[in-house]
Amino acid sequence: MRRVARVIARLNVGGPAIQATSLSGRLRAFGYDTLLIHGRLSPGEGDMGYLLTADHATEVVPTLGREMAPIRDLRAWWRIYRRLCRFRPHIVHTHTAKAGALGRLAAVAYNRTAGRREPARLVHTYHGHVFDGYFGGASTRFFLGVERWLARYTDALVAISPRVKTDLLETYRIATASQAHVIPLGFDLSPFAAIDEAGRSRARAALGIPPGRRVVATVGRLTAIKQHVLFLEMAQLVTRNVPGVDYLVVGDGELRASLEALVATLGLAGSVRFLGWRRDLTTIYGATDVFVLTSRNEGTPVALIEAMASGVPGVSTDVGGVRDVIVSPEVGVVVPFGEPQALAAAVQDLLESPDRRRVIGDRARAAVLGRFHLDRLLSDVANLYNSLLPNTCAVMSGSVRDAR
Repeated sequence: MRRVARVIARLNVGGPAIQATSLSGRLRAFGYDTLLIHGRLSPGEGDMGYLLTADHATEVVPTLGREMAPIRDLRAWWRIYRRLCRFRPHIVHTHTAKAGALGRLAAVAYNRTAGRREPARLVHTYHGHVFDGYFGGASTRFFLGVERWLARYTDALVAISPRVKTDLLETYRIATASQAHVIPLGFDLSPFAAIDEAGRSRARAALGIPPGRRVVATVGRLTAIKQHVLFLEMAQLVTRNVPGVDYLVVGDGELRASLEALVATLGLAGSVRFLGWRRDLTTIYGATDVFVLTSRNEGTPVALIEAMASGVPGVSTDVGGVRDVIVSPEVGVVVPFGEPQALAAAVQDLLESPDRRRVIGDRARAAVLGRFHLDRLLSDVANLYNSLLPNTCAVMSGSVRDAR
């Protein structure tokens, strides 16, 4: 068995946590034992620690978190380094920016000391990036410099979409062509694919949606990068022309209070509901007629994929890897970022066209189920690992079926 140390800053709600836990628990069938190293959540973040099972070997590093804190970061680096020395990994695979920096720095130190005879291969996955919309110009240039320096020591840089790969190669010049690999996200989408008309009726009843009302929903952290203000501005415009619509905001974060105040200012108090973090996302998507994503920056939007797998047409801003999910107008609608009028027009058109909603929803479901399934993710990652470890068989004694 080959050993993989997987490092992620925290198991907060989102695609990175889903992917890290899925890979850590299910690659044993391909000949890889995984130690999942992770930190603690920041206050107010949604927790996906419930995805951990008895199949996961884990190491919690309390000082590994999202915020920049030099003393805590140094302690986290030391803790990761010491754990690598004990575990002696063949591969160190990091996820997200903070864990990618500390984890790879610890792996470089490990390779120069305890791993000298059999150095670990380094892999980092970009679940999007923080070079657009997160920080000011000086901070962005600093982080770019760090990423370019770390890339020199990294054997494989994984982008979760072709557009992210293009950013790494051409826009920000972080990766070389030989380093960059595209491995799209993969999930267990079967609960969403199982939603049918009876399930939609039950979902609406569970959420107290009266018969005849239509539902527009969004799912995500209530942070600046997700641009929920655009969602509310869109809701105000749609409400002027389409009566009987409920707007569901699923998620939580530091902007909740200001967004709730904005709802009152926009005259939407009777239409918008903040539901906080929810695990029953099949209920949310089952009750939804149109899903809306308003982000300023995205890698591959997990919530959009889940909604489409549920048969719900999506409307999204044209950012990041969105067009790698909504690949054509037949499976969804993409509008320019920052234009609430364009969002409102697209949403209104779908709300007023039930037949078109149904057709797009069916095509969207087929599109994402064929591309973003977990079996493909496991095979892709195992094949990448095998290519980095030439003594490893193409596929070990296991199979995708065994990994489930």
